[in-house]
Amino acid sequence: MKVVVCTKQTPSTTAVFSIKNGIVSWDDPGGKPNVVNPWDEYAIEEGIRLKENHGASDVIALAIGGEESKEALKTALAMGCTGAILVSDDAFAGSDAVGSARIWAAAINKIGDAKIVIFGKLTIDDNMGVAAMMTARKLGWTPLTFVSAIKSISADSITVERLLDDGKETVTAPLPVVISVVKEINEPRYPSFMGIRKANRAEIPVWKAADLSVNGGTGAAASKVDWSHIFAIPPRVGSVEMIEGDSIAEQVKILVDKLFEEKVI
Repeated sequence: MKVVVCTKQTPSTTAVFSIKNGIVSWDDPGGKPNVVNPWDEYAIEEGIRLKENHGASDVIALAIGGEESKEALKTALAMGCTGAILVSDDAFAGSDAVGSARIWAAAINKIGDAKIVIFGKLTIDDNMGVAAMMTARKLGWTPLTFVSAIKSISADSITVERLLDDGKETVTAPLPVVISVVKEINEPRYPSFMGIRKANRAEIPVWKAADLSVNGGTGAAASKVDWSHIFAIPPRVGSVEMIEGDSIAEQVKILVDKLFEEKVI
């Protein structure tokens, strides 16, 4: 059984961003580099556990992005993935969620023989959380979202636990499947020293648009999403009034009167 873990390199959660003329720029004065999307750490860990506990033959980390995305893939290799592939081509730049799903699906099909594809719940840069479902649709596979535990895997099916707003549910689906995981599923491991050394020496293949049979449009020209009007949330405006009185009881009375005036109570 082959497992593919889809990951993305995102800005550090401590990075400071600014918006000017509709363009988002990241300013990280601490010098922290971009990182593996935090939600994807749980997906990578679960992929590795499928190899350790369920006999998966290969766990392939897959990323779409620029050359810098190799750093995210090296992290996945250092954690324990058996292989990594980067899909990088200027023709894919500016793809919206649908275009990206077409690229994910084409790359997964090229890898071949995958039974389980794992995504994190969402990415912290766009916060959309639709990649798993859209990729499943393009592949024609069953999507299983908000997975908090993999209960069992047989030769032709998988049983998972899904974390819902009002509880949990157990679902069994035929393989192959695309799943997205939540943080309750595991605790991601730290890369080992030997794993880091091995990952730094790894040669990560790069697939171009010509290497893939993408079904449908990709890139900025095919995008239905317009990011030209990005703007920062206006800062909150408020004031503080210190309530004074000769006693606590008098202060409480003044506070209650003001709350009534503001129709808070």
